[in-house]
Parts: sequence; C-alpha cells; structure tokens
Amino acid sequence: MRIRTRLLLLILAILVPALLAAVLAVGYVYQEERRAQETSVKEAVRAFTLLVDNELEIREGILRTLANSPALARGDLETFYHHAHSVAPRGETAILLLDRDGHQLLNTRVAPGAPLPPGRASNLDALMQRDGADRTLVSDLFVSSISQRHAVAIQVPVHVDGTLRYFLAMSMNAAQLQALLGEQRFPPDWQAAIVDRTGRLIARSIDPDQYRGRSVSEVAQAQFAAHREGVFSNRNLAGIPVQAFFSTVPSSNWKVLVSIPTEDLRRVPLHAAAFLAAIMAVMLVLASVAARWFARRAAIPIEYLGRSAADLGAGREVHYRPQGIVEIDAVAQRMADASRQILTAQADLEQRVAEAVAASERAQSALVRGQKLEALGRLTGGIAHEFNNLLQTLTTALQLASLTANQPKVLSLIDTCKRTVSRATALTTRLGSFGRVQDARLLTVDPGEQVRGSVQLLRGVLRQGTRMEVHCEDDLWPVTVDPVQFDLALLNLAINARDAMPDGGRLGVGVRNCTLEPTMERTGGDYVSVSVTDTGIGMPPDVQARALDPFFTTKPPGQGSGLGLPQAYAFATQSRGWLTLASTVGAGTTIEIYLPRSLQPLSATAARTDSQAPGHGSGRVLFVEDDPLVREAVVRGLEDCGFDVMVAPDGDKALAMLDAGLDADVVFSDIVMPGKVSGIDLAGILHERRPGLPVVLATGYTDQRAVIPGVQVLAKPYEIDQLVELLANLSGNR
Repeated sequence: MRIRTRLLLLILAILVPALLAAVLAVGYVYQEERRAQETSVKEAVRAFTLLVDNELEIREGILRTLANSPALARGDLETFYHHAHSVAPRGETAILLLDRDGHQLLNTRVAPGAPLPPGRASNLDALMQRDGADRTLVSDLFVSSISQRHAVAIQVPVHVDGTLRYFLAMSMNAAQLQALLGEQRFPPDWQAAIVDRTGRLIARSIDPDQYRGRSVSEVAQAQFAAHREGVFSNRNLAGIPVQAFFSTVPSSNWKVLVSIPTEDLRRVPLHAAAFLAAIMAVMLVLASVAARWFARRAAIPIEYLGRSAADLGAGREVHYRPQGIVEIDAVAQRMADASRQILTAQADLEQRVAEAVAASERAQSALVRGQKLEALGRLTGGIAHEFNNLLQTLTTALQLASLTANQPKVLSLIDTCKRTVSRATALTTRLGSFGRVQDARLLTVDPGEQVRGSVQLLRGVLRQGTRMEVHCEDDLWPVTVDPVQFDLALLNLAINARDAMPDGGRLGVGVRNCTLEPTMERTGGDYVSVSVTDTGIGMPPDVQARALDPFFTTKPPGQGSGLGLPQAYAFATQSRGWLTLASTVGAGTTIEIYLPRSLQPLSATAARTDSQAPGHGSGRVLFVEDDPLVREAVVRGLEDCGFDVMVAPDGDKALAMLDAGLDADVVFSDIVMPGKVSGIDLAGILHERRPGLPVVLATGYTDQRAVIPGVQVLAKPYEIDQLVELLANLSGNR
C-alpha cells in the first residue's frame, strides 16, 4: 500500500503541472490563432484595396488615351464622339467632354444634337477647387442626372498645344463595382464594402441596392478620418456586432471596409483551442488510468513511461527502450510510433502550407502584373493605331509622289521622308510591345536562324571585354512569333545583361527543343527554349520579385525605363509561352523564354525594294476606311493603278451598299472603325452571305483577332505596290 500510495502521489505531482501546462497551451493557441486570423484579414483587405485602385487606373488609362485623340485636338467633336462611344466600357458607362467652365460639350449617353445636362452632378467642381484642376480626380457617390442612378466619375484634364482646353470624364454606374466584391469570394457572413470620402456606401457585398448611398456609422467615419487603415469594433448597419477592417484606396481616398461578425472571429480560435484541449485532456486521462493500472507492478517503468509521455506532449520524438513489462512496452511503443507520425505529419503540413502560400503569392503577383501590362497595352496600342493611320497616309502619298516626280532634289527629299516613315514604323512597333500580338505581323520562323540573325545586333550593345557565346541545337522546331518583337526581347535581355556586367563577362544565348509535363501554372507539350545567361552581379530576392513589373528599375534616373524585362515577359505570354527568371547574387542571371512548337510551315520572306513601282490591276474594289486622310491617299493610288474604287466610311455603310446591289470584285477594309460593324465583323458577315467575295483587312493595331478562313491581313503602314499586287491577284482569281 505504501508503494502504491507513493506512486499515486508521484502521478498526481506529474499530472497537476501537466494540466496547468495544457491550460496555458490552450490559451496560447487561442491567442496565436486570433492574431494569425487578423493578420490574414488585413492582408486580404489590402489586396482588395489594390484591386479597386487598379480598376480606377484602367478607366483613367482609357480617358488618357482618348485625351490624345487627334480628332479632339483639332476640335472635330463629331468624330471624337464616335471614337469615345466605341471605346467606352460596356454597361452603364458614359464618356463626357466638358469645357473649362464645366459645361458639357458631348455625352455618349446622349445622341449628338440632343440637349445636354447643364453641368456636373458630381462633386468634381469642389474637388477641383480643393486639389486643383490639372490632375486626375475621382468623385464621390452621386445620382446621375440622366440615368437617375447612383454613379461615380473619373476626370482627367485635356491639354491642346500645352494649354488646358477640356475636361474628359467617365461616369459609371456604381453597381459596376459590385463585380469586384463578387470576385473576392468572401464568406457569406462577411460584409465587404467600398465607401467614398464622405462615408457613403458605393458598393456592398450584402444587399447592395438597399444600402447604396447610405452613410456608415459615426464610429467608422471617425476611424476613416483618423487613419488610412486599421481595425475597430462596431455594429454594422444591420445592428450586428462586428470587427471592421479598413484600408484606403490610394488614387481616390475611398475606403475599403470588411466587417466580420465578432462571433465568426472567435469561432476559429475557439475551435482550435477546444480541439487541443480535448486532445490534451484525453492524453492526461489515459496517462492517469495507465499509471493507476501499472502502479502496483513497478515504479521505474512507469517513471520511464511518464518521461516518454512528456516527450510526446512536448512534440519531441520518443525513443523508448523495453522495460520487460509487456503492457507498458506496448503502450510505449505506440507512443513512439505516434511521435514519429506527428512529427512527419507536422513537417508535411508545414511544407504544404508553404507551397500553398507560395502558389497564392505567385498567382496574385501574376494577376497584378497582367493587369498592369493590359492597361499599358491598351494605352500604347491606341497610340500605335492612330500613328499607323497617319503613317499609312504618308507611305502611300510618298510612293505616289516618287512615281510622278522627276527632279533629283525632290526624289532625294522623298527618299529621306520614306526613311523617316520607316523609323516611325519601327517606333509604333515598339509601342505595340505590351498589347495583343498582331496577326498581320506573325511569321513562322526557325528560332535558331532568328537568333543567329540577331547576333550582330546583340554584339553592338555589349561592352568591350564581354564574351558572347551562341549555341543553337540542330533540327529546332519552328515557332510562330512576331520577329520584330522576338529581336526586341533579345535586345532588351542583352542590354540588361550588359548593365549587370560593368567590368565585362560572358553572355550566353542558347536555343533548344524541350518537352514539358503539364503543371498547375502551365500546359505541357513541345516547346522551344531560348535562354540568355550572364555572369553579372545577379539580383537579390526582393528585386527578383518585382523584376517583371512595368517601370520597376534599380538603375539611376535617366539610365533605365524599367520596360526591358516586362517587354520580354509580354512577348513570351503573347506568343502563348512564358518566361522564367533565375538569379543569384554574385553569380549571374538566367532568363528563359519558352515558345510553343508550331505545326505550320516556315513563312516565306520575299525581299522588297523601296523603289518598286506598283503594278497594274483591274476590277471593282470596295474600300472601307473611316480615316479621311487614309481614304484620300489610298483611293488615289488604287485608281492610278487601274482599279475602279467605291468608298464606304464604315462597316455599316459598306453592308448597306452591298445589300443595295453593289457588285464588287474584292473588299478591302480597315479593322478598327466606328459603328456597330468592325472590319472583322464585316468579313464574317460576307463570308456567310457572299462566300465567293474576297476580303482583305488592314490594321494599325487591334485587340481582335481575324480567324475567318481565306481572309488576308495587312499591317499598316503597307506599301501601295504590295496592296495592288494582292488585290489584283484576288480580283483576277474571282
């Protein structure tokens, strides 16, 4: 009895501290789970804030593009109205042009010539008085005078010849921002909202129509006024106690608010703590029962078993030596196995969590990067479209002038202008680097020959003392790319490598075939890998994480734009491939571009000369073009070469002429035009209605792709002799 009593006292002395430790552990787990949950919600709110800011930046980019319209600069408001109406986002969105006094000059919600509202319904006038007119402004919530619905507006200044001439604004239904809330997939009990500067709700994840326009509580407004982001306790508009997390949208000073019921925040930590408490309670009860059962047999094995249990409770691996008692040894062996399984499961869980976090970060980074490139591509693509129309007029006019002029001085000046146009064409090609790849510029090429043809260009940008090595495998698969963008990507990577090797080094360029297995981030199949490796200073991890972001650079001002790597990344993605970057500080950088294998035959590359005279053709050509300058120049060239040319200013008019009985041998149309029918739409309609009528499309820049069988595409600016040859062949084969 004495031994048993002593053993029981010993067991009690062990169990009481263990019980206290379990209580402390449960409390610690509860606090840690609570802090981790709050940190996770804060990060989600910040990410959502950036998405709202990016949505506003995209619409600002559309307005900035419209502000550079040539039609607006020369005061042609009718043309600008159609242009603005065609590029305005779908839905209840309006583009407004106002003079400096705030009077509306046009509104895409109002037909041309109809009476316009007298001024703004938003608070943009007050914001201009407070913040100045020569900047981008985002209004607070207001009721539209036309649609009588809640709306918000974005305004940018328009300068003509360096002088503030107009204000360009985009008014959109506040309900359009609901889509951003839906994409976040917050839990059903969470309430997410977007709030303007005055504290009124713009969008809300729960019952938006009921609460839009209502003001948040005074507690929330006080927090918004005092802090740019934070957390506070409150009751939501439905009277439910919540923990509210908020952050500020940089471009508009709106607030993003996520309210979580207090019970939901407590539930997860409580469940985790309760689960841990239950496990510990079960373990303590089992230990107590086992100790009482074996207390009569021996003290030493029990003490040894107790130490093993303590190791298991502390998360250490149990190394048990048999003590000669079958029952104790069996339990101890189970504990040893359990400790190894717990450690293995813990390591596996940590690895899976790390992989999931890394995948989420990569996906978020790719999303933000893609949105930035899309906005940049829309801006530069619109500029490239306008410039290519101007260059088309110059190209055609110069070629026609060279055929009629006979004075050497005049011919020399024309030749100089042609070279200038060629340089401008190369510039607009670079402007299109970040937009959608243009079908008219795609060629199926041998990647090895393409790289070898760029070697001299790459050597020209390297420093003295830099050794260049090029290795291209035999029998490389063909790829379908824009050769100019291919060369530009290699050139940008070579310039980055040069700057990373100030004292010289080695630049390696390799091309090889590879077959890859599919993963969650890419599709598998046959690819051609183009790698560029340098022995430069390398990049630290924080620089690698942002290296592909547009306009990010570590170079001093004036020595880098931050667009080199993003252009290569955009080229890879536009070619349906991808780009990988690996860098080690002090060891160099390797960048690989993976391009999908093409099953098309290699494209023929016919040499052309600048002095080639256009041939002669015949037949009726229906020419569809909205730009009057391009129409005037191209019509003159086609008529001089023998064609009978009929002109339509847009796709709607062209269809009306054909439906009225116009007999044409070939249709030559621009792609981007005002009205409901684009060039691609026109080609599709004619393919169904008049399948034997040849169609040729021309484009300066477009986001659409022409996938209609038999339709050929010319890239602006094109040579008139090239056009005459193509139209003559099509009209003669009909």
